[in-house]
Amino acid sequence: MPREYQFPFELRHLVYFREVARQLHFRKAAETLAIAQPALSRAIAQLEKSLDSDLLNRTRRGVEITAAGRLLLERTEPLLRGLAAIPADLRALAGGQVGHVQVAFTGLAMATVLPRILREFHRRHPGIRLELTESPTSAQLAALQSGDIACGFFHPDAPTPALRTQVLLRERNGVLLPAAHPLAARASLRLRDLAATPFVLFPRTHNPGFYDRILAAFSSAGVTPRIAEEIWPRANGIGLVRAGLGATFMTPSEAQHLPPEVAFRVLKGPAPESRLVLGWRQATPPAPALAAFLAIAEETVSHRKNPRTP
Repeated sequence: MPREYQFPFELRHLVYFREVARQLHFRKAAETLAIAQPALSRAIAQLEKSLDSDLLNRTRRGVEITAAGRLLLERTEPLLRGLAAIPADLRALAGGQVGHVQVAFTGLAMATVLPRILREFHRRHPGIRLELTESPTSAQLAALQSGDIACGFFHPDAPTPALRTQVLLRERNGVLLPAAHPLAARASLRLRDLAATPFVLFPRTHNPGFYDRILAAFSSAGVTPRIAEEIWPRANGIGLVRAGLGATFMTPSEAQHLPPEVAFRVLKGPAPESRLVLGWRQATPPAPALAAFLAIAEETVSHRKNPRTP
């Protein structure tokens, strides 16, 4: 055993000393500890010898704790409290009541299903800490493989055999235009109507599947897209649309609360589809905290798809 873990005393010596220091009476401490008083006295003497310090003074009036004893008690108390709490902490961890889960997400997740999942999860599991990070699909897949995150809300574009996934959302995209755009007056549009309109997209490397579905939709509509800007996070594209720099794609679920400077319009005909999944590693069973999060996500999304009728 490494020398840093070798001690000239045992844990029981610290427990015995703490009880005597609390009660300042050997007989009462021995009764509380359910040991014989001579055995308690020997244990305290062994501890004092191993530490080469007088911890307690025995007087006619009782027992007094020395300065060295007060220092030892100060250092020992949190240690023993922590050790005593371990069984309950382990039960709480196994029961999914405490823990830590690293969660990554995209803008689509935060604009749709994620806030409700977070709200319900924190209500039911206040002892579990969530570490939230916004990152694109490509970064999430790498982080899941390396174990840097426990789960992620991302947009799949190819099979992911090392991961388990749960489909959360599949929606056709509409188009977001500046409110002053001439086509914003129409109730719906087709991509060929937007042939002369510049678009704000995101770098293809962040989400190749969705990017390619956008290009495929343009191709099906017989239109060559005019890409004015590429920006990340994708939500920042709303700001560029507000500034009048172009249009961008958005799902109806994302378009619930928009500033007055922009207008969302449904697309008829070819339109790219957004696909959102929750993914996690399948090599090992999920830790209890992660399992609790996954259960809340599944329940919340199922409720969203099948709301109760009044």
